[in-house]
Amino acid sequence: MSPLHRALAALIALVFLGSGAVSAASIMDPFNIPPAMDGGTAKVGDGIAYADGPRHKLDVYAPEQRGEPAPVVFFIYGGGWSRGERADYQFVGRALASRGFVTVVADYRLVPEVRYPGFLEDSARALRWVQDNIADYGGDPNRLFLAGHSAGAYNAVMLALDPSFRQEYGVTMPILGVGALSGPYDFYPFEYFEVQEAFGQAPNPEGTQPINLITADAPPMYLATGTTDPIVRMQNTERFADRLRAQGVWVTTQYYEGFGHMEPVIAMGALWRWRMPVLDDMVGFFQRFGAFPSGVPYLAVVPEAPEMLPDSVMPTDEIVRQLNAMFQPIEE
Repeated sequence: MSPLHRALAALIALVFLGSGAVSAASIMDPFNIPPAMDGGTAKVGDGIAYADGPRHKLDVYAPEQRGEPAPVVFFIYGGGWSRGERADYQFVGRALASRGFVTVVADYRLVPEVRYPGFLEDSARALRWVQDNIADYGGDPNRLFLAGHSAGAYNAVMLALDPSFRQEYGVTMPILGVGALSGPYDFYPFEYFEVQEAFGQAPNPEGTQPINLITADAPPMYLATGTTDPIVRMQNTERFADRLRAQGVWVTTQYYEGFGHMEPVIAMGALWRWRMPVLDDMVGFFQRFGAFPSGVPYLAVVPEAPEMLPDSVMPTDEIVRQLNAMFQPIEE
């Protein structure tokens, strides 16, 4: 068994088979152990405060070899607006850093501490930190891309479509493009408890919906989803893409056949990248809209499927199944 598989076996056993330390383990840990993440990258900022409070911290990832200022991706994780930790998405930060981006992953306040628009305000605050500070970490604030998964995709799209959040915090950086995975963009009326908790008190609920905020000024968008996503069905992406195109906005859609809600973001990381080309699809989209004006500085290589874990240890497929089971539906 390779060192990667030995490490995964031990970690998966810790998470799923029971021990006194289980409470300290995260179900996302197998995707974040060093052998499962991209090399040639570094965490250059760890737990940096962008405002007061324990949920107002961010991490910064970058290529180890840095020269000219690099494009920036501000990635927002999901979790139904009620859970999530930036540490769970180290693999995304390093994946994008391995493709030449300085990547920021920020925590934000969650339901029930806040409800709409609190989590969006926090992401806007973190963007202001990026504007003021990312050059010190090798990033170019004039080549900014937003990305997110699930509720984080909603947050990223809303920051791009509703300028009031950026204006409130003095964010003037141009957004060159948005990469959104498995996102909800058209889910009113609020049918499910998780969504009601996050949005039910909004004075103008229809104004919380990205599909209602589209203008011709929206940045280009890459929208991707699994075709069997039971949490946010792919029709949500289809409707949103159609409305964007009707307003003349550039949209690239990708529908990953047979995959569910968590799989697209998990496939950003090195451990699952062989399953679908979501990382290279997103990076190629960002390149089209100015990430690397002189050309993409890497060769995209599709990894081969790794050797399966031994039958005595729960495979990563089961981890993803359990991750999908943690979510309530967001829309019909």
